[in-house]
Amino acid sequence: MATFDHLGLSVADVPRASDQLDPVLTALGYTRAYNAPDHAYWRQSDEPEILLYPAREEGQHVHGRVGWQHMAFAVGSREEVDRLHRVAMDAGWTAVREPKEYPRFTERYYASFVEDDNGIRFEFMHNPPRHTTNG
Repeated sequence: MATFDHLGLSVADVPRASDQLDPVLTALGYTRAYNAPDHAYWRQSDEPEILLYPAREEGQHVHGRVGWQHMAFAVGSREEVDRLHRVAMDAGWTAVREPKEYPRFTERYYASFVEDDNGIRFEFMHNPPRHTTNG
C-alpha cells in the first residue's frame, strides 16, 4: 500500500517563502529541518514533509487554475482555527476567508482560508464528529 510521504511546493523566493511559512508550520507542530537559499523543508513526527523549491518560471500560483487548490489542516478546536489564522496574518499571509462557520459542509464545520505571497492557500478547519446518543 502506498502512503503520502511529502509535499513539494514551488515558490518565487525560497528564503522569503520559508520565513513566511515557518511561523505557520511551527504553530502546526512542524519543525524546520533544513533552510537554504534553494531549498527548505519541515518535519512533524510521522506526518508528510513539506518542502520548498525555487520555481522554474516566474509568476504566482493562481487559485482555481489546474493544479494546487489548497491544503487543509484539521485542528482540535475553533479557538485553534482562530489562533492559526492570527499566526498566519502576523507572518504576512492574506486572509481569503476569515474564520467562520461553513454549514454547507456540515453544521459543525468552522474554518479560515489564508494565502501566502506565492498564492499558496491553506485552510485551518475544525469539524468535530457528530455526537450521538444511545437510546
